[in-house]
Amino acid sequence: MASEMLVDHREKALALLKADADKILKLIKVQMDNLTMPQCPLYEEVLDTQMFGLSREIDFAVRLGLVEVVDGRALLEQLERELSVLHEASMKK
Repeated sequence: MASEMLVDHREKALALLKADADKILKLIKVQMDNLTMPQCPLYEEVLDTQMFGLSREIDFAVRLGLVEVVDGRALLEQLERELSVLHEASMKK
């Protein structure tokens, strides 16, 4: 029973972190589409703040033993790749 709870908590933690990463991606996409360009200091500030916050969330989940370090890094790397694709697409407009 205890191991089932731990697995459930780990799955929930990873799902919440993925949801937060998706929110960041959507926020940046909206910002790029409607408000500012990637060269804008506001864009960079929002991106830096959001990425830092997510990395802290991941670190906290890792320290609690809910997320493996490798999974946390993979989540951040995936988000960075997706943001890079968005950035490149906006530069081609």
